[in-house]
Amino acid sequence: MLKRIIVFCLCLSALAPDKIVAQDPEFTQFYAAPLYLNPAFAGSARCPRIALNYRNQWPALSKTFITYAASYDQHVDAVGGGLGLLIMNDKAGEGTLNTTNISGIYAYQLNLSRDFSIRLGLQGTWVQKKLDWDKLSFGDMIDPRYGYVYATQETRPDQNKSFADFSAGILAYSSKVYGGVAVNHITQPDEAFIVEGSSELPMKITAHVGAMLPIGDTKVYKYAASRDDGTYISPNLLYQQQASFNQLNVGVYVLKSPIIGGLWYRGNFGKESFISSESFIALIGVQKGLFKFGYSYDVTVSKLTNNATAGSHEISFGMQFECRPKKKRFRTISCPSF
Repeated sequence: MLKRIIVFCLCLSALAPDKIVAQDPEFTQFYAAPLYLNPAFAGSARCPRIALNYRNQWPALSKTFITYAASYDQHVDAVGGGLGLLIMNDKAGEGTLNTTNISGIYAYQLNLSRDFSIRLGLQGTWVQKKLDWDKLSFGDMIDPRYGYVYATQETRPDQNKSFADFSAGILAYSSKVYGGVAVNHITQPDEAFIVEGSSELPMKITAHVGAMLPIGDTKVYKYAASRDDGTYISPNLLYQQQASFNQLNVGVYVLKSPIIGGLWYRGNFGKESFISSESFIALIGVQKGLFKFGYSYDVTVSKLTNNATAGSHEISFGMQFECRPKKKRFRTISCPSF
């Protein structure tokens, strides 16, 4: 029953747009999906980079939310900046609502001083939403005695919706500290399936800040993101706002190559309380040479409870290729890999 309610609400956001507002999917391993977090990350590692992400949210509710992402980015001298490609697919309610995004990204880097740089990113996205009408259930289909036995009299809408979407972001960083702001859905496109109504996709604002702090005798490298030696601790904070949804994530990573461990707390701001706890997150990752692999688990501590949802599982895989040294030194951002 809980699964039916959640899926119905998701589809109602498109079919009855004045009542429910949609919310973007999210990843727990924020920095393992850098282009999704902030388009200004495109080309920030200079050399070619591939990232693959998978998230299964609340698996006890039978595939309620499953999200895939794949991205590629690198710095390209010919265009004076970073180029990126991001492909995402999000399935809600066993594919009742299926959303596919394909994004092209450009980011420009400006070195303001020997120790401080900023990056500006622009993103254009083509979005396609598909609604499987036959998987929906309505009140007029229910017989008090026998359950769902009737055909609905609701009007079947167009089950495909496509539109363009635009986003932008900025990053600022030095050898130890980094932070950025991303604004998604700048034009707030209409994502409603019904012709008579409209449902603007709410603008999403993401702000993130953190530091990569060496422990003991570990050295800090100004121009290299490689941290194959030494030990680091990385405190981080991430805030997201979309319509009435306000979320705060606070966490810390510890890196002792090749192992990375992390703990996060996620809470939502609301009218009933200043902040309500949503989940606690544990992460473990391995980064060695070209490859990295990470796994995280979200323990649900909200009213839904972890027993009802079975939490959330997330897996990431990445490849950071090597390339020829650049004649002019290129400052890469030193932030967590997950």
